[in-house]
Amino acid sequence: MFVTSVDVQNLSALSEVRSVLEIKAAGLAAARSTSEEKIVTVELIAEIDAIKGEPDMAKLILLDQKIHRHIYQCTHNVFLETSLEQYYAHALRIWFLALDRVEDLSEAVKEHRALLKAIRDGDSVAASKAMRDHVEGFESSIRKSL
Repeated sequence: MFVTSVDVQNLSALSEVRSVLEIKAAGLAAARSTSEEKIVTVELIAEIDAIKGEPDMAKLILLDQKIHRHIYQCTHNVFLETSLEQYYAHALRIWFLALDRVEDLSEAVKEHRALLKAIRDGDSVAASKAMRDHVEGFESSIRKSL
């Protein structure tokens, strides 16, 4: 991984790349995840379902990271996984800039439930759509808060 400064002006460019790659990754994860990986997917769904009240922001961010990394691993494409890790790290840095102004962070994490359910069920179309909605929602949420 490389370290760069956080430039919020790059949000649009980052979203363009993530929307293509994350959507592709979600579809591949649904098509390629193994039975062992589906067990992890079910465990992640249970973690989302356990979110109650006003959860700790750090825990939500860690859960978001676990979910995205799990999806990347389920693609079984090391090049895609490596690229997405780099883009996710940059998106996360932008997210930290706006964290104190983002409304209802838990809802952003709960959005992953539909995505994980589609991956569990092997539904590439639904997984891709859920990821598209999530990435677009991320950009919209950050834009509103900055």
